[in-house]
Amino acid sequence: MSTAAAEAKGSLQLFDKKVRKTFSDPLVDNNPITVQVLGVCSALAVTTQVKQALIMGIAVIFCTSLSNLILASIRNFIPNSIRIIVQLAVISVLVIFVDEVLAAYMYDLEKSLSVFIGLIITNCILLGRAEAYAMSNPPWPSFVDGLGNGLGYAVVLLVVGAARELFGAGSLLGFRLIPEAAYAMGYTNNGLMVLAPGAFMLLGLIIWAMRSWTGFEEH
Repeated sequence: MSTAAAEAKGSLQLFDKKVRKTFSDPLVDNNPITVQVLGVCSALAVTTQVKQALIMGIAVIFCTSLSNLILASIRNFIPNSIRIIVQLAVISVLVIFVDEVLAAYMYDLEKSLSVFIGLIITNCILLGRAEAYAMSNPPWPSFVDGLGNGLGYAVVLLVVGAARELFGAGSLLGFRLIPEAAYAMGYTNNGLMVLAPGAFMLLGLIIWAMRSWTGFEEH
C-alpha cells in the first residue's frame, strides 16, 4: 500500500461511522442536558444573556474535549484506585486555565459568571464522560465524545440564553430587537425570564420538546 493510500485510509478511520455517531449522539439523541439531565444548575444560572451562555458553552467544550483526550492518552498508566483523583486533577488544571484567561481578557464577563466557571470542575458532564468513556477508549474517539457532549450542552445553553434575553430584555447580544413602537403600544418585557424560575420552566419545555421529537422513552 502506497503512503498516500495509507494516509487516506487513516483519515477515513478518523471519521468513520462510529466516530461520527459518537459526535452526533450528544447533540440530540443523548444530549447531556435534555436526556441525561446533567449540568442543569449552570444552564439555569448563566443564561440570562447569550454572551454568558456562549462563553460558558465554549469553556465546557474546551474542558470536556481536552480532558477526555488527556485522560484517554494516559488511562493505561492510571491506577484504578486513584482514577477519580487523576480525573479531577486534569479537569481542574483545564478549568483554572480557562478561568485565568477570562480574568485576563474578559474580566467583567468572568465576574458575571461568578463561581460557575470554577464549578465546571465538578460538572457531572465532564466527570461522567471521563469515567464512562475516556477511561476505556482511545484518545481520538474520546476527544470526539468530549467535543460532542460539550457542544450538545452549549447548544441548549444558547437556546435558553437567547429566549431569556429576547423576552426578558428585548435584545440579543446587546442589540435591541423589539422596537420602541411595541413598547409604546403596551408591550412589556417578561420579568420572569430574567429570574431562575423562568429559566427552569423554559428548560423544562425544551426538554419536553426534544424528548417528544426524538421519541425518547425512559426505562
